[in-house]
Amino acid sequence: MEEFQGYHSEWNLGSPGGWEYQRMTMELGEWCWERIQELTGLDILLDFEHTILNPRDGFVDLMLSVHKRGYGSSGKRPFIVVTAEEATLKVVMENINTVSYLNGLTGISAALTAPERIEQSGDTVTLDGKEITVLFMDFNNDVLLELKKKHDIGPLLTAVKKGIVVNPRGADPINSKAVFEAVHKDLRDRFSETTVYRTPWTRLFRERSTTGPQGEDIPDLVEWVRRNWERVVLKPEKAHSGVGVFVGCVRGDRDGDIQEALERNDYVVQEVVHLDLWAEEFPWLDHERKEVVLKKWQTDFRCMMTERGLIGFLGRFGGIPTNVGSGGGTHGIAILHSPISVREAVDRINEAILGLGYATLKEIQEEGEQKAVRMGLVYTKGPIRTLLRPRVITMQHLEGLEEYVNNIWQDSITLERLWREGALDHLVHLTAEERELALLQPWEGSPALFASDGLFSLGAHVGEWCLRAPSC
Repeated sequence: MEEFQGYHSEWNLGSPGGWEYQRMTMELGEWCWERIQELTGLDILLDFEHTILNPRDGFVDLMLSVHKRGYGSSGKRPFIVVTAEEATLKVVMENINTVSYLNGLTGISAALTAPERIEQSGDTVTLDGKEITVLFMDFNNDVLLELKKKHDIGPLLTAVKKGIVVNPRGADPINSKAVFEAVHKDLRDRFSETTVYRTPWTRLFRERSTTGPQGEDIPDLVEWVRRNWERVVLKPEKAHSGVGVFVGCVRGDRDGDIQEALERNDYVVQEVVHLDLWAEEFPWLDHERKEVVLKKWQTDFRCMMTERGLIGFLGRFGGIPTNVGSGGGTHGIAILHSPISVREAVDRINEAILGLGYATLKEIQEEGEQKAVRMGLVYTKGPIRTLLRPRVITMQHLEGLEEYVNNIWQDSITLERLWREGALDHLVHLTAEERELALLQPWEGSPALFASDGLFSLGAHVGEWCLRAPSC
């Protein structure tokens, strides 16, 4: 089996996105590849149509499985409601497009709304008088409890109790990055080999003693981080979109970052994953010099999973971090069917694209940007950047990725059980309200959408690399 290299930087078990953005990116990427093949005559066989490359279908299947679980014997038709914060309703095209797609399916209706518009009659949760059978919340528990300060969230809590919410609120406690310390330290024997292997060394960032990446004693973690700043990253336990992430090897204010993390008291420290491992070179248009160059971009590879296993990916690129909310972009993913290595395929594709020249590629890019806007490949700050070539993977990679996400799913069940038993109380810090909310809808392996953000090499990373040698 062709192995992928690297580590997950975090899991998202609360409300991971990307299913629709990747579908749009794949449509755009296939169009771009067909143009390039037509102009260059490249005989490399890439597959953009494999079902695993379109995560939207798996997400829709997930929501229908939640409806069937709660209403399957009643004959009631699905009414699926996506609820998101008011400010995002008209700008997050992923939710808008998904609801539109659902409404086009026979026997299904859907709506997008702000959470404060949800109502209830008895124990029935409704929108505009119509019973909701599935509710997807595009936010985590902390946002829900912030809403409680301004609005009546009683109907939402009823939906949680009824078990119609995707994702279950009971998964939120193990959504903390701090649980990686349990995976890598005292409880590692409870988890699968692949999960332990792909988890970077992680510790709660406090004044404390602990053990280091190689098992060495660390009497003073704060001072160790100060001395090893180039080797670590500081992250909030529960942040998203790359907010508040301090990567030592690209940050200049070591002491300020450390002080801020200590004052907030909600950070973890992780072993940094070598930047060259999760970077690839892509053709890029230098508009100032009017030429095409090979530009190194950092990438990440979000693996999406449900109770049925792997359902697809979100490919992102950018700086550090790569989150779209922090200015990153998305790229297509294609399965290589030609009998050559990923490295050879990528090198040949890059060379062919460079050979097309600036003017031709500028025309392709501009036409692609127009297509992207028309289809809704935009985020809150405008159009999402895309690349001229896809990221290339193999069927062997898929086999390894399927095993990897299946193990994460089972290990997450273990983590939830450990949390309910109190074995993670030293790592997972919840307010009384957060704990009460999590206990309203235990997960226990029920239908959900989880994601693991992988900093992976799939065979075309920059430079030479030896696994398990993290360092900037």
